[in-house]
Amino acid sequence: MSAPRSSPKINVLEGGLYLVATPIGNLRDITLRALDVLAGADLILAEDTRVAGKLLAAHGLSGKLERYDEHAAARARPKALAALAAGAKVALISDAGTPLVSDPGYRLVCEVAELGLPVHPIPGASALLAALTVAALPTDRFLFAGFPPPKAAARRAFLQELAPIRATLVFYEGGSRLKASLADMAQVFGDRPAAVARELTKLHETVLRASLAELAADPRNDDPKGEIVILVGPGAERAATADEADAALSEALTRAGPAEAASEVAKALGLPRRDLYARALALKGR
Repeated sequence: MSAPRSSPKINVLEGGLYLVATPIGNLRDITLRALDVLAGADLILAEDTRVAGKLLAAHGLSGKLERYDEHAAARARPKALAALAAGAKVALISDAGTPLVSDPGYRLVCEVAELGLPVHPIPGASALLAALTVAALPTDRFLFAGFPPPKAAARRAFLQELAPIRATLVFYEGGSRLKASLADMAQVFGDRPAAVARELTKLHETVLRASLAELAADPRNDDPKGEIVILVGPGAERAATADEADAALSEALTRAGPAEAASEVAKALGLPRRDLYARALALKGR
């Protein structure tokens, strides 16, 4: 007769800073390990202690809460560092999702790391990843760009820098600026496929998938509530021009023969090797 299986043991917390992901909407989207950490922490640094208090109460927990947002960080950070240096267990949470992803905590993590003290990730919910998985856009390569600048001119300049990147682009945005941001993205990126995800994991979860121009014109995006994730698919790959091919071949010919240069440029630019070889011979013969 086999011995009965023992129940899993709750991890005993060691001293250090714990970056705890919290639900982005549905309060059940929290891991068992996250609950263990919040239950065992000596101090919980929270972006909003009221939001944190509701989360703890929903799971039958309590704890010492201290505000840690952009306004309170300068005051709270030295106290947290002193507690960590004394061996305390400190948890950092944001209002929703994974800490430090467009949320406070970067300077705290840097200073804890500089002191040689432990920093532990407690993974879980993330609006970025949740939206990426349901957008029906490429997920093998993506760039998280955070919040676009609020002013139109700065926003368009910001988007221009991202336009050449061959990856799905992911942004956070507030409802009041959603329409303007979508319009600027359509202007800068062209009519790429895109998605707008809002209220993720909540009762009115919505994912709109269309072109950027269609999303910018959609009245449902006029002034929705809450924070939103915008995802923009990569643009169509542009074929290299003849001048670009010649420049690449000329550079390659300085260190390789025509055959090798043609092979190298064909692989880099996605052009036919036979045509490039003929052009490389012509350039070599000049």
